[in-house]
Amino acid sequence: MIAMIQSALLVAVATLAVGLVLAYLLRFLPTVRLQLAGLAFLAVLLPLGAVLLSGWVMFHMGKDVKILAVVAASALTAVIAALVLARSIVASVDRVREASAELARGDLEVRVPEHGPAEVNELAVAFNEMGDNLRRLFDTRRELVAWASHDLRTPLANMQAMLEAIEDDLGAPEEYVPVLREQVQTLSILVDDLFELARIDADALTLEMERLPVAPIVSSSLRSIEAEARSRHVRLASDVDAQITARFAPDKLERVLMNLLTNALRHTPSDGAVAVRVVPEPDEVRVAVEDTGEGLDVEARERMFDRFWRGDQARSSRGAGLGLAIARGLVEAHGGRIWAENREGGGACVWFTLPAR
Repeated sequence: MIAMIQSALLVAVATLAVGLVLAYLLRFLPTVRLQLAGLAFLAVLLPLGAVLLSGWVMFHMGKDVKILAVVAASALTAVIAALVLARSIVASVDRVREASAELARGDLEVRVPEHGPAEVNELAVAFNEMGDNLRRLFDTRRELVAWASHDLRTPLANMQAMLEAIEDDLGAPEEYVPVLREQVQTLSILVDDLFELARIDADALTLEMERLPVAPIVSSSLRSIEAEARSRHVRLASDVDAQITARFAPDKLERVLMNLLTNALRHTPSDGAVAVRVVPEPDEVRVAVEDTGEGLDVEARERMFDRFWRGDQARSSRGAGLGLAIARGLVEAHGGRIWAENREGGGACVWFTLPAR
C-alpha cells in the first residue's frame, strides 16, 4: 500500500515537473497558432500519459486495449476541438493584424469588425478608436496648415504691397510705417499662438502654480480691454470676492481670461455688457465670462474651442481662431475644465474651473 502511494506521488510530481517545463518551452513557439496547438497537445497528452503510467504501475492496465482506445479517442477529440478553437481565435487576431498593416500604409478609413470573443472584440474596439483619433489628428493637421498659411499670407502680402509702394515712391514711408507695425504685430501674435499650441500639444508647458487670489488677475484682464470696450460702448463688470483663492499660474490664467474676454467683446453689440463672475466650490473655483451678444447655436457650443474654427463673419473678420483653443489647452493644463452655454437672459457664458487646493 505504501509502495503504491509512493508511486502515485512520484508520478504526480513527475507530471507536474514535465508540465511546467513544457509550458515554459511553449512560449518560444513563433506564432499564436502553434502555441495554442502545443497547449492543446500538452493539456491532453500529459494527463493521458500520467493515467496510463499510473495504471500500468498500480493495476497493470497496460494490456487493456479497450481502455487505451477510449482514452486515445477522447484525447484526439480534445485536440481537434482545441485546433478548431485556435483557428477561430487566430483568424480574429489576423483581421486586426491585417487592418493594422493597412493603417500603417496610410489607409485611415480601415476598421475592424467588432465581433467575436470579448477580448478580441475589445481589441477591435480599441483599434477602431485609435483609427478615429488618427483620422481626426490628420484632419486637424491639414486644417492647421491650411488656416495658418492663409492667416500668414494675408499680412505678408499687405506688407509686401506697402514696401513696393514705398520703393516706387507711390507713398511716403511715414504713411505706411504705422500700418506695417500693425501687420508685424499681427504676425507676431499668430506665431506666438502657434508656438503656444505646439507646446500644449507636446505637453511641454511649464506651469508655476501658486495659491493666489483670483480678483487681481480679473481686474488686470478687464483693464487690458477697457479702452476697446469704451470705444465700442460696452460695459465691463466683475463679481469676485477678494478672499477667493485658487491654484494657478498667474500669467497663464491672465491669458485665458484675455482670450475669453476678447472673444466676448467681439460678439457683444454696442450698449451691451461683458462680465466676469467667480464662484467658489469645495474642490474648485468656477470662473464665468458672460456677454450680452447673440448667444450660441449648437455647432458653436460643440466647436468653438476647436482651433481655427470661425462660427460667423464677426469672428472671421478678426483673429486667427486660436484664442479659445489656447484657452482650453491652458485650462486643461491646470487640471480644470472649460465649456460654453447660453445665458438665460440672452448672450453666451463660458465657464472654466481651477483647482481650489
